[in-house]
Amino acid sequence: MMNKIGGLIELEALLENILKKKSDGSFLKHKILYFAYLYENLSIGMIVEKLGIKKTNFALITRELQKEGLVTIGQSTIDKRCHVLNLTVEGMKSLYKYVSSIGEIVGNIDDSVQDATKVLNGYFNKIV
Repeated sequence: MMNKIGGLIELEALLENILKKKSDGSFLKHKILYFAYLYENLSIGMIVEKLGIKKTNFALITRELQKEGLVTIGQSTIDKRCHVLNLTVEGMKSLYKYVSSIGEIVGNIDDSVQDATKVLNGYFNKIV
């Protein structure tokens, strides 16, 4: 059990270091942009929960992203009581640029890594 959990902790630390190398201090901002892209109609509360950050931190960063023209906040089309985060064209460009820069670091990812990523992603999404 300890080896499995230890491996996950080490993996998380390695990934965070790789992703922070190219973030220029905007790692969390790009993480929020990615979640806005990935979960188009997910409520802000659910995104905050998936990110595992405090609502106040999310609000501060989101306000900054709005000022930069990278996101907008709107009403959910599914549930009018909920607010959703929408990526703007500029937000999508910023996210694409960030993802491309990470791609330069990690190079070509073979199929086994992509398969492992899908499995881990599915597993952890069930937990969260």
